[in-house]
Amino acid sequence: MFFWRHLLAVIFTSSLLLPFLANKPISAQVNEFCQLSPIAVREKENLRISALRGNKEAEIRYQNILKQQVQIVQECRRQNWLQVQAIWLRLYPCDIKAGSLDRIMDRIANKGYNQVYIETFYDGRVLLPANSNPTVWKSVVNQPGAENADLLAAAIKKGRQRGLKVYAWMYTTNFGYSYAKRKDRESAIARNGKGQTSLYVVDNGSQVFIDPYNKQAQVDYSRMVEEVTRRRPDGILFDYVRYPRQAGKNSIATKVTDLWLYTKSTQQALFRRAQNYKGLELIRRFVGKGYITAGDISDIDRLYPQESEPLWQGRNPTLQKAIIPAALRQPQLQSELWQLTVAHSMQGIVDFVNIASSPARKMGIPAGAVFFPEGNQMVGQGYDSRLQPWDRFPSSLEWHPMSYANCGNVACIAQQVKRVLNMSKSDTQIIPAIAGGWGESVSDRPSLEIQMQAIRQFAPRIRGVSHFAYSWQDPKHDSDRKFCQAQ
Repeated sequence: MFFWRHLLAVIFTSSLLLPFLANKPISAQVNEFCQLSPIAVREKENLRISALRGNKEAEIRYQNILKQQVQIVQECRRQNWLQVQAIWLRLYPCDIKAGSLDRIMDRIANKGYNQVYIETFYDGRVLLPANSNPTVWKSVVNQPGAENADLLAAAIKKGRQRGLKVYAWMYTTNFGYSYAKRKDRESAIARNGKGQTSLYVVDNGSQVFIDPYNKQAQVDYSRMVEEVTRRRPDGILFDYVRYPRQAGKNSIATKVTDLWLYTKSTQQALFRRAQNYKGLELIRRFVGKGYITAGDISDIDRLYPQESEPLWQGRNPTLQKAIIPAALRQPQLQSELWQLTVAHSMQGIVDFVNIASSPARKMGIPAGAVFFPEGNQMVGQGYDSRLQPWDRFPSSLEWHPMSYANCGNVACIAQQVKRVLNMSKSDTQIIPAIAGGWGESVSDRPSLEIQMQAIRQFAPRIRGVSHFAYSWQDPKHDSDRKFCQAQ
């Protein structure tokens, strides 16, 4: 009896709450971050629980509150300098349980978010139903009896009911360990000049980066993106658009053998950049030995006397009436070959993200690239080992710089954002990703509020920000879902 009296009280209170909220100004219903009041959150959660237990009247009230709160948050966002406030979210197999997605999406909407980035491909698993997964990767949900469970489609539906745009967030050149175990895909795994594949240079042993020039890898990935786009997400974000991050002295690439050039597809593409036989032979020797000598230059002069200078894409030497001695030409040629191989490595990443985003573009779905602001920089005489050429990504993509600098204050975070702004075209949509928690410092990072205030100086050029991640903001709820604990 007590339960029913309590339920009726909740329903009655909620029915009174609807017109009450409707007549209140937006500023009184949400805070400056468009977060709903604790009273509104509590009322909605009570109705959600009652509806989940089968109460039809509570379900009607719950749906009405959802619709009204969508309007409240949308109006707040229109008035706010941040028109986009997004959050990164990983779903688990346990989230197929009734009510789980509703609870997650409610909590996200309650905090003023209007976009959510669902982790759709990660660690060699894809968020597609087992019975509708034509890819080479296993489904995230793979337990018996759940072969038709489509968490991605369900999350898109539940998110939109709450005014959230739902993006599919996907690892890109990081295909996961399961891909490396396939004998028929060995040639697609990136390899450097030290005899190492990408599997053996990453600390956790779970990341496997592929050769971006490999046709089979391109086909495998495109097929997966096509299947994801059939769920019609509001956008697709491509993460890990780079080579492996390495540690210690290997974090800087200073010689050609440090580069991921030593697969058949990458080398064939590199050799096609030669524009005469001298150029081709020098490229072959440079990649093969890691350097060229004056003797190599003299050799190719004898082999191809009909040609003047070695030529490859981007090389436009000043023609000399008399050929300069090989010993004098060697330093310049070796330097230019180094720059060629670095540029070729980076171009593979740019080409792959263009191929990856093609299915989305064809369907009119926005696409974006996620990157480290420092991932493209020179370090002394070398380059950051990730070789992440984000400054060459097309401005038609959304740019999502992971502004995770950690110096105990916001200065370094703002500097990262500023660097991206300075290197981008004016029409590029830039949505920085920041890490932390609401109202508190996490891992020596200032609160999200303080970080966003620092980024506000770049408005109106920046009108959106994302927060990493749901698991940081509510680690207990994330853990409960991960291990199927009662919720």
